[in-house]
Amino acid sequence: MDWFSAENVIAVGTALLGVAATFGALVYERSPRQRHIGYRVQMDTFIRDIEISDGQAQGLGIFNSEAQRNDRTLVLLRIENDGSRHIGLDDYTTEGRRGLTAVFTGRTVLGCAVTGTDAVPDSETEADPEARSSHEEYLTHAAGLRPDGSRLHIPRVPLNKGDHFKLLVLLSGGAEGGRVTVSGGLKEGAVSKNRSASTSLDAKPRQFSRPAQILASLLTACVVTLAAIVVADGGESTAEPRSLCARGELRLTGSTAFAPVAEALKKAYEEECAKTRITVAAGGSATGIRELRTAGARATGGAPATVVFTDGPATGAYPQLQDRSLSVAAFALVVNDRVGLRNLTLTQVRDLYAGRITNWNQLPGGPDEPVTLVSRVSNSGTRDVIQRRLLGGRQEFGDYAPGGCDGEPEGGGRPERCELDSTAQVLEAVRSYPGAIGYSELAAATGVRGTHPLSLDGRAPSLVDLQHSGYRYQDVEFAYTYGPPAADSPAARFLEFVTAPGGRGKEIIREKGQLPCTEPEARRLCAGP
Repeated sequence: MDWFSAENVIAVGTALLGVAATFGALVYERSPRQRHIGYRVQMDTFIRDIEISDGQAQGLGIFNSEAQRNDRTLVLLRIENDGSRHIGLDDYTTEGRRGLTAVFTGRTVLGCAVTGTDAVPDSETEADPEARSSHEEYLTHAAGLRPDGSRLHIPRVPLNKGDHFKLLVLLSGGAEGGRVTVSGGLKEGAVSKNRSASTSLDAKPRQFSRPAQILASLLTACVVTLAAIVVADGGESTAEPRSLCARGELRLTGSTAFAPVAEALKKAYEEECAKTRITVAAGGSATGIRELRTAGARATGGAPATVVFTDGPATGAYPQLQDRSLSVAAFALVVNDRVGLRNLTLTQVRDLYAGRITNWNQLPGGPDEPVTLVSRVSNSGTRDVIQRRLLGGRQEFGDYAPGGCDGEPEGGGRPERCELDSTAQVLEAVRSYPGAIGYSELAAATGVRGTHPLSLDGRAPSLVDLQHSGYRYQDVEFAYTYGPPAADSPAARFLEFVTAPGGRGKEIIREKGQLPCTEPEARRLCAGP
């Protein structure tokens, strides 16, 4: 049948699952519990306006002539067995004869009277014989019903299913409507507050609240409606989603730190778009920008089919170029495992790259190893990031070994420093020399044998909660084109593939350890200062 597609099957299955979940929640909420004592306050009021004679006060048993004072309140407390099993004397887990404790916060208990009980008939299933007697005989001062400041200790009372008793409590101090709680312990059960289902004092508590009923009904209606719409449209709609493919060739260049992401994006795009051929040739952010400017100036009949990725914004004024923020990348300082240190302060980092620290033993806990600074070449976006984010905009000190590092200290009291062309070369050099330190994008730095990333000022390198973690060594990855590319060009379609909501491009960026700029937690960072 036309509607019998994978999408429709999933939609209908989801609808059925939603209905089943709603029904299950309803059954669970309304199902009888095990042993359970519920309580609720049925009255809490001042009694200053009630005139009571001494004779009447004696008749009630809890009032006296002082009841006319303005700080007296009356609370009617109902306690009931609303579980599915009877409760015997041995089912209470509190010590001694005490079963429950009522606390009237901010008020003092002056007296208490038992005003009403309700016992289940003897024929009730599983009825407890000891609970068939009147509850009043268990609710006496001799049995343990006594005030204690703001507390009222209630002795153990056997209760069959549906049984209840009420206590009329005279209090002083505080105000009407104050907090009242009842606590105690039951074997295989609990004590908690109930809410009345109506304005009637003795109404049974609602086990499935009205908001929950409305929510369950709306959920069911929405899910069923969704399934009906999908099935109804399944056999009629023939429109295909807009293609993100374009015929032609595309060159991706720029940041070597972003190169692994670019390779993964190229592979995924070519799998979907067989008529597009993409070349990845990362050679550094600044080099890529220069290449794009040159190609754009020479191009005729439109922008060149080139996209340049940079770590951070391109430095310099390039009005012809159009940028697009793609993701937030975390970077990390990486040291050889022989160094041993796990954290550096920002001041120590700046001293290292200014050449003021030549041996790791100049830092607390550092080994006796000469420092080797493994850097990127001057056209590197990754190098630009460390200078902007950690070094206060200052360059690394000027002397460097043009032929690469050899792990030996330089003369003149300066540490060895070399400049390399790619992130992979930097990490390999750090792994090779015992006192080496370098920097790279965090995903590339993670798991390189013989090395480990450093925390900065006690903050570990991570993209988790980057807005609030305080980790400062991060930046935005940009994509540049020479002016806006034509809508149907390989460059435009590829960038749309990378940034489309819910598309494979965003998934790949996340898999490679970066945070897409379209994610809520990345938007402020990608928007810039």
